[in-house]
Amino acid sequence: MNIPRSELLTLVAPKADMPLTTTELVAGVDMAFSWLLVTPVAPLLSTTLLWLVAGAILCLMEMFLPTAFVEFMMGISALLVAGISLVLPQFPLQVVLWLIFSTVLIYLSRRFMPRRRVMIIEDAREGETLTAIAAGETGRVLYEGNSWRARCEDYEQAIAPHQKVYVLRREGNTLIVMPEHLLRQ
Repeated sequence: MNIPRSELLTLVAPKADMPLTTTELVAGVDMAFSWLLVTPVAPLLSTTLLWLVAGAILCLMEMFLPTAFVEFMMGISALLVAGISLVLPQFPLQVVLWLIFSTVLIYLSRRFMPRRRVMIIEDAREGETLTAIAAGETGRVLYEGNSWRARCEDYEQAIAPHQKVYVLRREGNTLIVMPEHLLRQ
């Protein structure tokens, strides 16, 4: 339907003395925006391009805001959906596919990520508590000249401040310690 733009404007924005019915208004707005479908702007509004841009943005965001590959996997999923959108034009189904692909890729990437290691200290070394370590809680320990977060190996044991402790192992940034008097018994 080829309607000159001047006629479209009169349909959408009539003179003040001409009342419009709801049907006429809806038809006028529909015809006013139908020119978008036949202009060169229409290819820019395709879902394929949307998914390509979204995928590129998500992949680039991973470089600047690291999220342990979550954004990257979501970007890869968007790029996969961009390819599928050439065959499957329903946008809601594309969104569902993107969510499924993202979830699966994030799960698979987690399986190949290195696990958090428990570092066992070969020789039990001495440290000194700086703060009290309540039962099952963490406190601070002076170990090798640095202050470390520490907790007692025995969750029911509390350790007073300025007590000698043995460092048994390290879990992340937390030292696992035992009071000296318990090991000597």
